[in-house]
Amino acid sequence: MPLRLFGFIIILIVFMLFVGLNLENRCDITFWFNQTAILKDVPVYLTAFSSFIAGMLCAFPLIFLFRFKKKKQEKNARVLGTRGVDTKKKRGKQQSQDIHGDVGTP
Repeated sequence: MPLRLFGFIIILIVFMLFVGLNLENRCDITFWFNQTAILKDVPVYLTAFSSFIAGMLCAFPLIFLFRFKKKKQEKNARVLGTRGVDTKKKRGKQQSQDIHGDVGTP
């Protein structure tokens, strides 16, 4: 728990340094190719953080689609009476026993 708090404090300090160092930097944002929708003198830190939030919002549908697809595959595997495909690679002695069987073991 203290390590998590320490990490949160470090992230908060980096965030505050980024905002503090970019208070005077401003930019113009154009939404379309023609000059119809322009936001003028927007602070750079607001532009950066809004871009990150927009990226996360675009990633949410992909995450839910992947989870839905994975659950559907697991459901189909249960219905057919087979086990799902194990994507983890087996290593070491367990892998060689799976390939060669119990040959040579007493």
